[in-house]
Amino acid sequence: MFTRRTSIIATCFLVYLVLTTACAQSSPSTTTKSGSSTLVPSSTSSSSPTALPTATAKPSPTIAPKGAPRYYVPSLVVRGEGRPDDLVFDQQGRLLFSDEIDRTISRVNVDGSVTVILNDVNGPEGMVSFPDGTLIFAEQVTNRIVKLPFGSTTPVVLRTLPGTPSKAKCKDGVDGIAFDATTNTIIVPNSVTGDVYRMSLDGKTFTRLASGIVRPVGAGVDSKGNIFVADECGNAIWRITPDGKSTRISGFGMPDDVISDGAGNVLVIDLEPSIHSLIRLNLTTGKRETLASRGYIEPQGLVMDSQGNVFVSDDYANLIMKYRPVQ
Repeated sequence: MFTRRTSIIATCFLVYLVLTTACAQSSPSTTTKSGSSTLVPSSTSSSSPTALPTATAKPSPTIAPKGAPRYYVPSLVVRGEGRPDDLVFDQQGRLLFSDEIDRTISRVNVDGSVTVILNDVNGPEGMVSFPDGTLIFAEQVTNRIVKLPFGSTTPVVLRTLPGTPSKAKCKDGVDGIAFDATTNTIIVPNSVTGDVYRMSLDGKTFTRLASGIVRPVGAGVDSKGNIFVADECGNAIWRITPDGKSTRISGFGMPDDVISDGAGNVLVIDLEPSIHSLIRLNLTTGKRETLASRGYIEPQGLVMDSQGNVFVSDDYANLIMKYRPVQ
């Protein structure tokens, strides 16, 4: 009687061990995010028409600067509506995008639809929007800066830039511009001559800040008045301090746009075909992180809202992506 009971108990114990082991092997492992994380792109080919720039968080052994997101969560804003290039927000916080190829400026509405607000045969590019609805933007074909008053459909010329645009390599007209809130002026990279200017809002005052840049295109200004300029054909980013000192930061492919993230980094769009990435550069340590890459073909525009959401456009993939920060 005792021997039979022992045998039954032993058999039950063996069955328990087998079941426990099987469950342990089939359970997914868990990981804890810590430190700084980068975005690792999906494995979908960037040349596929169904591919989207997407990524998953991957823990990094380094610690992100205070205030810098550990990683971003991507989502699609709009796709298949024109050829979105430069980006800006209007007075109501809606996204505007220029389309140099289709010669338009459009608005992304709250419901995700797109409305063309201006047709401009002179090739609209970089834009600055003001609270009263005024839009100042660059025209690449004419190499000039124009103003579009709210409700108007006829731009007013503020300034024609030095130099004559051509189809020669790296000699297209003006591309991106930026607003400097510390001086209430417009920063104008002159892509034709390789100079960077500061322009008053009425276009009457025009001061050269830097020269000798191969093809300055996009620009961004941080809260201290430091200016960052993308040198598309010079494989570099330039920093121009408020006192006029210029520093070249090399090691890029074809940077097209650049902004400060407010946490000691600059975000850079690099449209070099072998790179086509959104990159984060720490200005103190020099560390570079690829935040998003695959799914892009030729990323162009770059802007960040007050919540730290980053928006990137791609005029050949015909889309605009949003990256929500996770601290």
